[in-house]
Amino acid sequence: MASTLIEQAIRARNAARALALASRAEKDAALDVMADALVADIASILTANEHDLKLAAQSGTSTAYLDRLKLTAERIEGMANGLRQVASLVDPVGDVIRSSTMANGLELRQVRVPFGVIGMIYEARPNVTVDAAGICLKSGNAVLLRGSNSASNSNQKLVDVMRSALERTSVPRDAIQLLSAEDRSTVKELLTARGYVDLVIPRGGADLIKTVIEESRVPVIETGVGNCHIYIDENADLNKATPIIINAKVQRPSVCNAAETILIHRAIATQYLPSIIKALHDQGVTIHGDQNFVASGEQVNIKVLPATEEDWRAEYGSLDIAARVVDSLDDAVTHIRTYGTSHTEAIITESTEAANRFIATCDSAAIMVNASTRFTDGEEFGFGAEIGISTQKLHARGPMGLAEMTSTTWIVTGNGQIR
Repeated sequence: MASTLIEQAIRARNAARALALASRAEKDAALDVMADALVADIASILTANEHDLKLAAQSGTSTAYLDRLKLTAERIEGMANGLRQVASLVDPVGDVIRSSTMANGLELRQVRVPFGVIGMIYEARPNVTVDAAGICLKSGNAVLLRGSNSASNSNQKLVDVMRSALERTSVPRDAIQLLSAEDRSTVKELLTARGYVDLVIPRGGADLIKTVIEESRVPVIETGVGNCHIYIDENADLNKATPIIINAKVQRPSVCNAAETILIHRAIATQYLPSIIKALHDQGVTIHGDQNFVASGEQVNIKVLPATEEDWRAEYGSLDIAARVVDSLDDAVTHIRTYGTSHTEAIITESTEAANRFIATCDSAAIMVNASTRFTDGEEFGFGAEIGISTQKLHARGPMGLAEMTSTTWIVTGNGQIR
């Protein structure tokens, strides 16, 4: 007898077949109806989320995790707008990537097609429930959502709202399904459901991603931990540097594209350290610095904690930042390649040569030049939303939108040719 998860996966495969035949207009209409339903049900969604937040707070959950878990009316409206933006984007399914006509008259086309059934495994972040559902639906995929137990009430309500909305459309409601989060067995079962599930995408902390990569028998797209760096070059405009650092660290410190380390070129350290230490301190940021930062902090009567090896590797997710003085751009890149997670790095410089060298040698999914790391985001990139930020190199890298949720098929059209 098939397990509950396999039964859900079979229903998802049936829904995926129907989605493969759906027109763009049908999929877009479904996304718009889902968006309207979310806004209409804001009150009940918030009630479910408040229950999750209360339980999480009682269990001693960190402030950073609570921020990821928390929904507000504004955030729900943002999720709904994300669905509408996805609806406004061009449907990637059927796009011709390349084509040619062979000498024998055969016509070749490589076209985008859906994967089929995608499994999402994620922690906290109820917004992922909506983002993943919307992107998978528009790209012709059914999705099995496995959120964390800490967000179970929020996720259940969001999925109930979206599935009910789909009943008023031509898209099957089983295109979106929520897996049980009561125990880890559903994760292990999803990872071994080869033949039922076509792709698994983990989104969360390092332990979750490591577990999925090591245990999955289903193909995986790795979304990475965000130990993001900002390097302030000797040719930097410091009037640009400080606002970028503050924005990257402070605007929303719990997210993966927040800056976790700043690296300052030694040539400007004496001039710049006191001001950036004060600016970060004024924003409530605790600095974990090398001896240069500790000494400069003493000069301006601000305590800088001595950095440890763990600090260089940390994804704080809080108002903490690691800081170090480096001797050169190459020294900065060496530090990044030693401790980074290939997510997002930024360089602040007025030198085109320095920027190009940083780009060429920093092996990361996204590189910012004179801009905040916070821009590594599907919505900011114009994708409407994102299903995650891939830090691997095969198939997809960086924020993943509609196109990244497709595979390809070769279509060969002939007129009786034989080989």
